[in-house]
Amino acid sequence: MTDIEQYGEELSRIIKNAKADYIDAHISEGTASSIRYSKHELENINNATSRGGNIRAMVNGGWGFACFNNMEDFEKKVNAVIHQAELAANGEKVTLADAPVIKDHITSQYDPTAISLAEKKDLFDHYNNLIWETSPSLQSSSLRYGDAHKKQIFINNQGSYIYQERSDITVSMSAVASKGNDIQQCGISIGNTGDFSKMTALDEEIRESTRKAIEMLDAPRIDPGEYTVVLDPVLAGVFVHEAFGHLSEADFTYENEQMKDLMVLGKKFGEKNLNIVDGAAVPGLRGSYKYDDEGVRSTKTYLIKEGILTGRLHSRETAGRMGEKPTGNARAIGYHYAPIVRMTNTYIEPQDATLDDLLEGIELGIYAKNWYGGTTSMEMFTFSAGEAYMIRHGKICEMIHPVVLSGNVFTTLANIDGIGNDLDMNEGGGCGKGGQSPLPVTNGSPHIRIRHCLVGGA
Repeated sequence: MTDIEQYGEELSRIIKNAKADYIDAHISEGTASSIRYSKHELENINNATSRGGNIRAMVNGGWGFACFNNMEDFEKKVNAVIHQAELAANGEKVTLADAPVIKDHITSQYDPTAISLAEKKDLFDHYNNLIWETSPSLQSSSLRYGDAHKKQIFINNQGSYIYQERSDITVSMSAVASKGNDIQQCGISIGNTGDFSKMTALDEEIRESTRKAIEMLDAPRIDPGEYTVVLDPVLAGVFVHEAFGHLSEADFTYENEQMKDLMVLGKKFGEKNLNIVDGAAVPGLRGSYKYDDEGVRSTKTYLIKEGILTGRLHSRETAGRMGEKPTGNARAIGYHYAPIVRMTNTYIEPQDATLDDLLEGIELGIYAKNWYGGTTSMEMFTFSAGEAYMIRHGKICEMIHPVVLSGNVFTTLANIDGIGNDLDMNEGGGCGKGGQSPLPVTNGSPHIRIRHCLVGGA
């Protein structure tokens, strides 16, 4: 039995006898490495290890929470957290949605932290040199690599005891070019669940992104206005995550009266071909897992099915408060935090159209790819595309300066009139919420076509 498992067994015995309406805990240990370059220089390289845990308790509607690194005096720690909950108690009856008692042991197929830091540095020295060999006239560049391997035990006073291992890798690269006051950038952001071998053949992607940063400087600008727009799977996936996915997180809906009125189950948001899903039960992706951080089995949740709002994402508490079933979406980025409602793998399901089908009939439109950034405020959004091209007479034509897409998410969903057959999942992102960032997630979509989309210049 490993140290972490010994600590888990000890804490489990104490929690079973603790006097609280509900109590759970995590014991965690992990390793991680990171490499970061800025322009020509290696800026930072490190290996790190961590070990710690947390305890959370509820008493008469009040919650207590504490995290720790010291693996001693578990009984004292549990009692202190229960005392916090007693001080916060408000007499409110909080019913957590039912969840089965689980005992399980899940291991990870990969451990990228087992590969030497020297081997990783050699590979990314090559990639960083490749950026500047491809375009020596760049203004700037950045290149980042990160990986992690974590072992975690979840325990609650209802009898669950779950051991899970998770691995993660991300790579991001950005090339920045300038001419006068015009600054353009292009890059890649990729990741997976720990398979380092998939990071060893990125030469062509890096070259292409670097060349595009230079090409964008000479691309013409469009006249702002309303266009039919075709989004590639990356930008469409970011749209569904940022503009709609966060609205589907039940803590946001529950705490906001305006969103309660907007996000009513059974409301029509799109055409019958529109299905939006979130689910950690979708296997093999960065947002995938078997159990969430409350020990709830992962699910595949239809947020929109055939154009109708049919579901939302829950923790046990939000599901109990709203009289719905938990969806396995309670997550924390580490033991320093209590779990909150978070997305996992969020995507638009594919339909039958080819890209040529979506382009057909567009006399003058925009093809928008990748993404650069964006903001959301309630149901309003603004996103910057990473690349953009004119569509003329049903064909993708010349590159144009990157564009900004903006609008109301519900109006935009209703204006999706074509969905492709080429679902692609983007694993390069990390989600932020409630001070917890970056959380491993995946978003995706096939190509989609949107009518009457407001487009401006970047």
